[in-house]
Amino acid sequence: MGLKRAVLVTGSTGGIGTATVALLRRKGFTVYAGARSRADFGPEVHVVSLDVADPESVAAAAKQIGGEVDGLAAVINNAGVIVQGPLELMPADEWRRQLEVNTLGPASVIREFLPLVRSGRGRIVNVSAATGRVAMPLMGALSASKAGLEALSNALRLELAPWKIPVVVIEPGTTETEIFARAGAAADAVLRQAGRAQVALYEAHLAAYAKAMGRFKPGPVDKVAEVIVRAVEARRPKRRYAVAEARTLGGVLPKLPAGLRDRVLSTAVGLNGIKP
Repeated sequence: MGLKRAVLVTGSTGGIGTATVALLRRKGFTVYAGARSRADFGPEVHVVSLDVADPESVAAAAKQIGGEVDGLAAVINNAGVIVQGPLELMPADEWRRQLEVNTLGPASVIREFLPLVRSGRGRIVNVSAATGRVAMPLMGALSASKAGLEALSNALRLELAPWKIPVVVIEPGTTETEIFARAGAAADAVLRQAGRAQVALYEAHLAAYAKAMGRFKPGPVDKVAEVIVRAVEARRPKRRYAVAEARTLGGVLPKLPAGLRDRVLSTAVGLNGIKP
């Protein structure tokens, strides 16, 4: 009991999660790395079996960590999943999976770990996306799930104010991480499940979107990890930290009139010239 400055990171086995675990460890934190599968971060990191979409797994992880520490300095909800594609082609189970991992998962983690956060005078750090504030075409399921996380965070911030527990939202930009490669593979799987005639309706959309996304240069995961750790260490953290193009997408576009915002987004992803 009594390990100093203990933190939990979900989704720790790739990209932003792995970089965040490494940086927190270098900063002297006791790090609990939540992972669905076996992982090896070295002897100084505590790997905990944790599937955010499985409430029993979350409860077991909270019980395990609660038996080893008196409190947590932070819970970092980083686990996430992306499946791209038109709403009409997206199977219900893929919608459900994104909501379970991106929205219900963090809610479950927070619910189980709040006693440790409260006793540790810690904070909640939720890794969201700018698409939670500005819905993107062909990313409707992701946008819906992250909008849910945004709403959850804003409500929770007020609920936990009596205990002075900060609730922070991190908005990464496009990042060099496996989640985007997996998103592409998941999108291909969705298209294979859909009927040929349905897919044909959206061929121009998909081609334009792929071309537009090809123009984005992903940023390094280390930059996002640095922002997350800054939010963990700050005496008075901001409510929101946006990284790279997320500052424009989530900070500027919501302030535009709806019609202009729609035109900007449609142009940005190449959908403005598509005809039925």
